[in-house]
Amino acid sequence: MIQETEYREGLNELAVCYKDIIKLLGEDPEREGLQKTPLRVAKAMQVLTRGYEMDAHKVLTDALFKEDYSQMVIVKDIDFFSLCEHHMLPFYGKVHVAYIPNGYITGLSKIARVVDIFSHRLQVQERMTLQIRQCIEETLHPLGVMVVVEAKHMCMQMRGVEKQNSITTTSEFSGAFNQAKTRQEFMNLINR
Repeated sequence: MIQETEYREGLNELAVCYKDIIKLLGEDPEREGLQKTPLRVAKAMQVLTRGYEMDAHKVLTDALFKEDYSQMVIVKDIDFFSLCEHHMLPFYGKVHVAYIPNGYITGLSKIARVVDIFSHRLQVQERMTLQIRQCIEETLHPLGVMVVVEAKHMCMQMRGVEKQNSITTTSEFSGAFNQAKTRQEFMNLINR
């Protein structure tokens, strides 16, 4: 959890911008209920975009262990929240990650941290899926990586087509997961 003293440079300038936005929307930023809103929103935005300040590769290498295990390692149902870069509205859901080690494993929580880092940026789901796969592949050099992201997008639910129950699924895979049989094994395991 981010502490009060951990906010990034530019917080006050960001709050001024949000005060201007409130005015442009036709509200009075000096109204009692809105007086602290610009700073609260600025802090929230810094928390929601904290992934820019983190190195996902370092997270994986900080817990890298030599191990001869060569079967699929799956971390599924990793909850995430992100902001769509097109409308700056949330999208959220679950990420499922599998990799087949090639001499090295990483701490299981580090996979979830990688998801957290890439989701805490202005994003599109397709790029986030690719970034997670690439990071694991480039850092661990496994025999294969597969990532599946399932998400609901507030930009589709609250505006535009207003379809509340739609779910978007994206996938990225490499190496051993290029084989349909290996992909199917992963899908069977995450859908249990």
